Amino acid sequence: MNNTGVVDNKGYKDKANSLKMIENLTGFIVLLLSIYFAIRLGHPGLTLKLIVGMGFGYALTRGFMGFAGSVNRAYNTGSTKLIQVLMWLFLGTAVASTAFLYNPGSAIPAINPINPGLILGGLTFGFGMTFAMCCASGVLTDLVTGLPRAVIVLLFFGMGVFLGYPVQSTAPWITDSLFTTPTGAAMLEMTGGKFGGGVYLPDLFKWDGLNGYLGAIISTALLAGIVVYLSKRYEGKQKEAGTYTGVPSEKEQTRKYSKGESSVYEIFFVRPWTMRTGAIVIGGLFTLLMKTTKMGWGASTPYGVWFGKLLMVFGVSAERLAAYTLKPVEVFTKPFLSDFANVQNLGIVIGTLVCLLLAGTFTSTFKSELKITPKDVLLFAVGGLLMGFGTRLSNGCNVGALYTPIANFSLSGWIFLVALIAGGVFGNKMARFIK
Repeated sequence: MNNTGVVDNKGYKDKANSLKMIENLTGFIVLLLSIYFAIRLGHPGLTLKLIVGMGFGYALTRGFMGFAGSVNRAYNTGSTKLIQVLMWLFLGTAVASTAFLYNPGSAIPAINPINPGLILGGLTFGFGMTFAMCCASGVLTDLVTGLPRAVIVLLFFGMGVFLGYPVQSTAPWITDSLFTTPTGAAMLEMTGGKFGGGVYLPDLFKWDGLNGYLGAIISTALLAGIVVYLSKRYEGKQKEAGTYTGVPSEKEQTRKYSKGESSVYEIFFVRPWTMRTGAIVIGGLFTLLMKTTKMGWGASTPYGVWFGKLLMVFGVSAERLAAYTLKPVEVFTKPFLSDFANVQNLGIVIGTLVCLLLAGTFTSTFKSELKITPKDVLLFAVGGLLMGFGTRLSNGCNVGALYTPIANFSLSGWIFLVALIAGGVFGNKMARFIK
């Protein structure tokens, strides 16, 4: 306000522009320092994991994508656009992964067992992500976009994973598969009977002339198509009933910009990506992981280790942690940055931070979720705990039990998807009742 008592809009705009410029400059500094740090990690695998993690974080944030959002958006707004995009992401990644899975021994397919644990874990995880408003990878991006919520969710997520470790290792209804094909049996033998089994779709179509992969791709396309068709039908019914509200971020992503409306900088760093663009980038990064590490994407298992390390701060010995979790002592004593999964998860956080800084939206986004109520705290805690424990029952989370298995032609991923959606719908009903 100037000395005449009139609001000085120009002053506010100048301050806002200055803040954005500072954020933009900080974003480039963080990006360059992160790349330098990645190179200095001293191991090509760790360098790759950090850079890929940054790519995941950037794409998830700029594309407004998240696995939890697919169910929550559909239930609360009627929009199924994210679900549809995820189906094409799964299919496209599966096709690309064929190049690395086709020759035996060239990659390790992520085949999860099919059992009651898979279904119960999917239901539990889906229910929990409704209360937590995020998923296993989303909680990492939320450390930047919604810090108080993310810290609570991550703490209890880690607790859930930690508590579930011994059950995951010993319960036959989690470790054994009700249905197993030859590749699943080979995985079981490779792990000395500790983990494996499950249905590998190419094993069902060995007669197709392409070692089963033609049939597997067609089956994956059919299943993805069914989900897309049902999603469109659901969205159409919501529109007919007048309950469709849409998602503001989706409207912004599809907005048509007039010529000259955006600067070159805004085009490259500010304007939101379409979900399709985000999916293409994520699929490309996943394919890069398959090519270089011969494995897919996982996120949740380290959270339990992080919780264990927190307990060590309060005097619990690594030996006691190892005895409870049935894991080697070294899991809890080795340096944080020596673990590939830890480094990749750290990269997701950095990628999210870089995205918001370069767009000049970090401050506004960070401030928007600072206030939470005691009821919110309880819901976030319950959601995190259920998600964490659910990942141990299903042997993975939204990436470890859903995306990666589907992209690797494991039937378990599709079963987990159905359970996840069912749990998410029930969780949303419960959340609406509570609120």
